[in-house]
Amino acid sequence: MSSRGQQVIPKTADQLRKAELAQIHIAKVQLALDDDAYRAILMQVTGKTSSKELTWQGRKALLDHFKKIGFKVKAKSAGRSAPKVTPDRQALIGKIEAQLAEAGRPWVYADAMAKRICKVDRIDWCKPDQLMKIVAALSYDAKRNGRAEA
Repeated sequence: MSSRGQQVIPKTADQLRKAELAQIHIAKVQLALDDDAYRAILMQVTGKTSSKELTWQGRKALLDHFKKIGFKVKAKSAGRSAPKVTPDRQALIGKIEAQLAEAGRPWVYADAMAKRICKVDRIDWCKPDQLMKIVAALSYDAKRNGRAEA
């Protein structure tokens, strides 16, 4: 889903792969799996140690397993929307929104980053200095994955 609530339909096999990998990692966050538990499930279901190694069949099997144990795929419009913005945070939230859109990731991904990096449950509750850390992490992710930095 894009940041405006419109569904983004992958057009190439690479885009589909990236969307499925993103969904796998969203499921990991939603199911509150630590890295050890996630890797144990990954090995049990697919026989692989990293989701990057999975074929489309492996990604499907893993997502099916996550759905069996409680993962719910949420539509953008029914799920999380952009955080409320105050003037001093507006530029940072805009930057994060652009980075998420470029990566094809939903706002819940930013919430997960806020929880991991800033130790707060939602990006809405981050202070400007914490938002800068999330912008930096998303920039690093874009560079690592060969995307343009938004």
